[in-house]
Amino acid sequence: MLEQLLKPLLAPLFKQWPVLEDYGWQVAAATVVVLVWLLTIVFNWVMGRLIHHLSQKAPAWDDLLLKSIRTPLRILIWVTGVSLLLEIFSRNGLPVSTEVGGDLRRLGVIILLAWGVIRFIKAGEKYLTTPVAGRKQVDRTTADAVAKLLRLVVFILAGLTVLQSSGVSISGILAFGGIGGIAVGFAAKDLLANFFGGLMIYMDRPFRVGDWVRSPDKEIEGTVEYIGWRLTRIRTFDQRPLYVPNATFTSISVENPSRMRNRRIFEHVGVRYDDADKVRAIIDDVREMIRNHPEIDTRQTIIVQLNRFGPSSLDFMVYTFTKTTQWVKYHEIKQDVMLKIADIIFSHGAEFAFPTQTIHLAAGEPELPEPVSQRPTEAGQQA
Repeated sequence: MLEQLLKPLLAPLFKQWPVLEDYGWQVAAATVVVLVWLLTIVFNWVMGRLIHHLSQKAPAWDDLLLKSIRTPLRILIWVTGVSLLLEIFSRNGLPVSTEVGGDLRRLGVIILLAWGVIRFIKAGEKYLTTPVAGRKQVDRTTADAVAKLLRLVVFILAGLTVLQSSGVSISGILAFGGIGGIAVGFAAKDLLANFFGGLMIYMDRPFRVGDWVRSPDKEIEGTVEYIGWRLTRIRTFDQRPLYVPNATFTSISVENPSRMRNRRIFEHVGVRYDDADKVRAIIDDVREMIRNHPEIDTRQTIIVQLNRFGPSSLDFMVYTFTKTTQWVKYHEIKQDVMLKIADIIFSHGAEFAFPTQTIHLAAGEPELPEPVSQRPTEAGQQA
């Protein structure tokens, strides 16, 4: 059929060189190769112009679509050309099945179309999760979950279509999957538990990629790097990767410090009992200092009160919250607050209390002997 279509086009060439009439199918095959090569060049030029034109504007979905399908379509041109060559060979006595060309073209279209869609999904995920000024960034964890689900759907549909086009009955496969799914479910219950655990993470979103998480139930603490369908990778603070099965998160408590609104300063400061008459003024000045501190969130609870009579000190409590949640900046603010508390105590002529003990001796008990180092030596007494 292809030769019959090409013969009218090649008739002038055959009239000029009659010898080519004896090699009609070879000329047709060479013509197909040349046409495919020229079509590829034209396709690359047209796609390049379109992508260049669209890239002058803000990135849009049409630009992403063209970039995603460019390579699959270019390969599809060559797959079509090769399938036509196989048909020519099979119709001219070469040991090639007549169905090979059609099967190659049909499977190539399905596979390359699925590949182009998967590339488009990946490009869309990257576009939505890349921070750009003036555009709301989509949550990375949500985008990753939706992209994985779409890729899985495309993969399954492409596989079923390939099987159907190959003559395999899909209904039988689906029936077998329904019956065998029960056995597979029992055999792979841990895998399914991890899958549904990952699904719960995507739906409830207790944490996302980039969050700092920790668990009071297990020794888990670090920054979330990756959330998969089977496990989650956490980078601990000593830079070691920790791989946690997703099913674990369904049975433990997870704390997400990354979502805290403030960081707390909670300290006890001890003053000597000898400075008891100055404690009230010290506490009032510390409270005023904290309320006027630019890095303290005054909307949160502020407590500066005498809290307890310690064994060797009068302890007052400092309870407040910083505006920042950054770990390093928080410690800088906490250091500044503590140093200012020390300045206030010293400005009132008071001192910090040190752990001390007072020993009372009952009347009539012998005094403690003097230390050996303080007794006069015989030489000293004789002198």
